[in-house]
Amino acid sequence: MAVNTTGSEKAANATSNVFNNAIREGLYAGLIAFGLFVLLVGLKTDQNIRNELVIVQRWGLLAIMVAIAAVGRFAYIAYLVPEIERRRRAKAAAPVAVSDEESFLKRNLNTIGLVFLFLFPVIVVMTSGLQGSLKWIDNFGIQILIYVMLAWGLNIVVGLAGLLDLGYVAFYAVGAYCYALLGTEFGWSFWILLPAAGAMAAMWGIILGFPVLRLRGDYLAIVTLAFGEIIRLVLINWREVTNGVSGISGIPKVSFFGLFTFNVSDPNYIAKVFDIPTSGVYYKIFLYYLILLLCLLTAFVTMRLRRMPVGRAWEALREDEIACRSLGINTTNTKLTAFAIGAMFGGFAGSFFAARQGFVSPESFIFLESAVILAIVVLGGMGSLTGIAIAAAVMIGGTEILREMQFLKLVFGPSFTPELYRMLLFGLAMVVVMVWKPRGFVGSREPTAFLYKRKAVSSAFTKEGHG
Repeated sequence: MAVNTTGSEKAANATSNVFNNAIREGLYAGLIAFGLFVLLVGLKTDQNIRNELVIVQRWGLLAIMVAIAAVGRFAYIAYLVPEIERRRRAKAAAPVAVSDEESFLKRNLNTIGLVFLFLFPVIVVMTSGLQGSLKWIDNFGIQILIYVMLAWGLNIVVGLAGLLDLGYVAFYAVGAYCYALLGTEFGWSFWILLPAAGAMAAMWGIILGFPVLRLRGDYLAIVTLAFGEIIRLVLINWREVTNGVSGISGIPKVSFFGLFTFNVSDPNYIAKVFDIPTSGVYYKIFLYYLILLLCLLTAFVTMRLRRMPVGRAWEALREDEIACRSLGINTTNTKLTAFAIGAMFGGFAGSFFAARQGFVSPESFIFLESAVILAIVVLGGMGSLTGIAIAAAVMIGGTEILREMQFLKLVFGPSFTPELYRMLLFGLAMVVVMVWKPRGFVGSREPTAFLYKRKAVSSAFTKEGHG
């Protein structure tokens, strides 16, 4: 009985210490949140009816933000951390399984996801109606797939070759403006401009690659960041060609190889050809399947290149450039091919973006876009196509869902605008994911070259940032 009493007392003391620590951490988090948000949330500048600058006090909203931070930190320390430690001890004490078969969902995840993507417009039209599906197909389907394609293109440079590129949005802009200028001035077809935009972006990728051949790490990041800003400033100031900040409008729509178009005034408009009701949804559905096929092309080329000598050279360059050079691999060609191919897919995405929007301007190609694309690559797991696609769906789709959460106005007040806080939630999500999965959603990778049996390399045995 004495032993049981002593054990109970120790358990009670341990629980008490955990809760005391959780309360202390919660108070600290609340104080830090108060210091951070007192000027950002608690006070707001506005104009009154006499056009005078006044300060609006929002202490209720500030109290809610502080309470969320304090209670969240308390719950994390008091409940989540002990549960994680308990599961870790249980996993360490459990016997090692001889064979661990993958579940049906894990084995067929890519196939299920691909089927869902092809059926997505059909599902949305059946549930929301023809006109009601426009928002979901455009804002969620097309928007997410554009970022998936951009992230897969950047993955070649960052995830496979290990070259940190902070100016990837420059190739996105080159592809968009190439399509816009040639399409409006010469009236070329999308099917001609798509490869032309990719070739132009690849050429600029090689131009960027030459000056940075000897740079690595932070220095490479600074130069690529500067390259992205140079392209943006050129687009703003070269008014004779790019029309400056006013952008280029009137970009022609995509047609289906001239068989039918999506302009109502054309005699071969799709509704007239197939004798169906007139609607703008048809063009969005067509664009959805077009960007989906472009994404699949990007994934197919990436997987094929990884199994070729150039793909293995990229991975060798990523792991150790000195060892790569000592093996006789031409690191100059290896870097240039990574920049060129990654830029080419960015150009493809840019030309599609111009066709979808019908208007391009330098405001669409700021540094924040490069940061978002790089964040998607890192969060998904560098080198993992599936993980990057999931990260793009979560991050881009999550920020779009905020626009639909109008019920938050009941909590934070009628003047609360959910979409204005999307970058704050984006940053919080990044912090949470990096703490939970430091090497992205997919924390293991499979080598392209293996002996006898393919084995995944756990994230525990890979260098930070390379898993």
